[in-house]
Amino acid sequence: MDCRVLYYLSLQYKSLNMPRKKSPKNTHTGQNPFVKPIEELFRSNPSKAFNYKQVVHSLGVTDKVSRELTSKIIESLSDSGVLIRLNRGKYKYNPELVAEKYHQTIVEGRVDMKQTGKAYVIVKDLDDDVFVGPNNTGHALNGDIVKVRLFPLRKDHKLEGEIIEIKERFKNQFVGKIQITGKFAFLIPDESNMPYDIFIPKEALNNGKNGQKAIAKIVDWPERSKNPFGEIIQVLGKPGDNDVEMASILASFEFPLQFSKKALKEAETISEKISEDQIKKRRDFRGIWTCTIDPEDAKDFDDALSLKKNGDGLWEVGVHIADVSHYVTEGTEIDTEAYERGTSVYLVDRTIPMLPEKLSNHICSLRPNEDKLCFSAVFELDKDGKIYSEWFGRTIINSNRRYNYDEVQKIIEGGDGDFKEELLILNDIASKLREERFRKGSIAFNSEEVKFILDEKGKPIDTYIKVQKESNMLIEDFMLLANKKVAEKIGKQKDGKEGKTFVYRIHDEPNQEKLQKFAEFLTKLGYKMNINSRKQLSRSFNNLFKEISGKGEEAMIESIAVRTMSKAVYSTFNIGHYGLAFPFYTHFTSPIRRYPDLMVHRLLQRYLDGKSSVDKDEFEEYCTHSSDMERKAAEAERASVKYKQAEYLQDKIGQKFSGLISGVSKWGIYVELEGNKCEGMISIRNMDDDFYYLDEDSYKVIGQHRGKEYRLGDPIEIIVQNVDLQRKQMDFVLPPSR
Repeated sequence: MDCRVLYYLSLQYKSLNMPRKKSPKNTHTGQNPFVKPIEELFRSNPSKAFNYKQVVHSLGVTDKVSRELTSKIIESLSDSGVLIRLNRGKYKYNPELVAEKYHQTIVEGRVDMKQTGKAYVIVKDLDDDVFVGPNNTGHALNGDIVKVRLFPLRKDHKLEGEIIEIKERFKNQFVGKIQITGKFAFLIPDESNMPYDIFIPKEALNNGKNGQKAIAKIVDWPERSKNPFGEIIQVLGKPGDNDVEMASILASFEFPLQFSKKALKEAETISEKISEDQIKKRRDFRGIWTCTIDPEDAKDFDDALSLKKNGDGLWEVGVHIADVSHYVTEGTEIDTEAYERGTSVYLVDRTIPMLPEKLSNHICSLRPNEDKLCFSAVFELDKDGKIYSEWFGRTIINSNRRYNYDEVQKIIEGGDGDFKEELLILNDIASKLREERFRKGSIAFNSEEVKFILDEKGKPIDTYIKVQKESNMLIEDFMLLANKKVAEKIGKQKDGKEGKTFVYRIHDEPNQEKLQKFAEFLTKLGYKMNINSRKQLSRSFNNLFKEISGKGEEAMIESIAVRTMSKAVYSTFNIGHYGLAFPFYTHFTSPIRRYPDLMVHRLLQRYLDGKSSVDKDEFEEYCTHSSDMERKAAEAERASVKYKQAEYLQDKIGQKFSGLISGVSKWGIYVELEGNKCEGMISIRNMDDDFYYLDEDSYKVIGQHRGKEYRLGDPIEIIVQNVDLQRKQMDFVLPPSR
């Protein structure tokens, strides 16, 4: 028997034999540590009953005194209500310990699987995630929607349970490396949250060779089998090849690698020619100065700005968006595939468009000196950004100039360039709109983005950090204005009438517990946050971002701040956008690359034509799908960045880099390198100059004997020890002591 069990038993022998009053229900277990091994046996097997002999056998109790004490502990747990006494001397854990707090013993949620095989189930209506041990996952995989039977509450009041039903599989295709050994073959998945290798019968290899990257589909998973059975559905090629690795990432998130032949054929039949009849139906902006401003490497230009001076010191600003809905009609093959994709995907070295290239890069793209069909939001404003009138409808434009952000930034900073006066007027108005937005409580989140310089084979040879400048904000502020006003047009009804069904971009209030923890964390770093009201919180956030600008902990604090907030999603139920402080907000400005924007264009035109409202439930399903695809695209983009970061460090084993401590855990110290944002971990087991432990409250790792501290946000030097390309993991060590 475990010596700790004997110790606790002997420690409590005397107290158990003394006369005592009956314990209040469910108080005994939380106060006396000696019950832990016995309670754990029952709690881990909530549907099973044990008698005294089965308990002592399970715990390995052999001597007479310990067996007697075990019997008394069982009786004590029964008296306190932790165990239920059944017939024939058997006992069972009391399920009411869960039901009393949560009023339910079975819940439904999404699986967050870990590499070790354990999982957490995220349940919408519960404060905590439900822990599921490796033996209780019931063949569930990451992302699955499952039913969980809750175990009685643990001593630490954490939730635990077992998965009893898989309601919906998140995915059944996985990317990995083929491993053939004798008569057996497996696919070793790339994803760290897929803890099982997939057994592949040799006849199901589909000509796959040992060591190749491939896509496997799970076809069966026998109840008593540890591993799922699958078949190779596509061989991708040699690991390490750039095209193979990028295709692997897309396949991992189940984005299609190409358009169907039907969709491509349909795209070829779409004419680029604009008829005179179509022009007559639209407001003509071809004689008004218009431009696009995009990244230098952009190929699809889905938004443009026009500027015209009106009388009385007013300016007419047009926000012109590619009229994708004119070319992509509902129910077509192109529309069906665009909906399934939900969004374009931007990997490090390529864009996987939502629409076929003929549409995204040619017909719909607002290229200069070409007539283009648009859906526009047109505003009459003064120099201070005050709006006097607005108009929404279909237009035709002809852009005078295509700018990239750097060109416009040089003009803003005093340089010369084409149409300088027009650009500076637009920038002045945009800056006033921005000031007003922040005055009303908009939060200025600003995350850095790492970019790579690639060679001809796609290998990263250098990195740089992309910085948001005023030219980016110029475009952003007018896009925000159009999105807000389109949402108000449909959602802001007079006379208390309910607005028609619409697609909103919503952002919920942050979780107060997360905010409180964030504020406490900042206090320990020497910063203050006032979270007592909406206005004070937004002001605190913006002041914080100014205060940390240029400091070592800037990126780390901004990253944690973003994670503290709720995620923005699409919905027909409008609750406003918390981060922007807009009561009404939608996505209208990017229909080439986002399907919700295409839905917004169609709905806006429908309601401008005076037609009835669409079915709310139907469009809520579309919104949920769009939010899911947006999340998957973001994860795929992050995976491509992580891969390129690992690839960048692959030939730098043994080299020294400077970085910042970006995280601390009981396993080690996470470090983000300066300049390239590569993040790796220094394992505590490799820190052999002392015995280090985690101080969670102070966000630091401390050496027990010498007192050396490694604190979140501190600068640090590391040496690259190892790089695992397939897992996208980087291992660091500390430089040797001098």
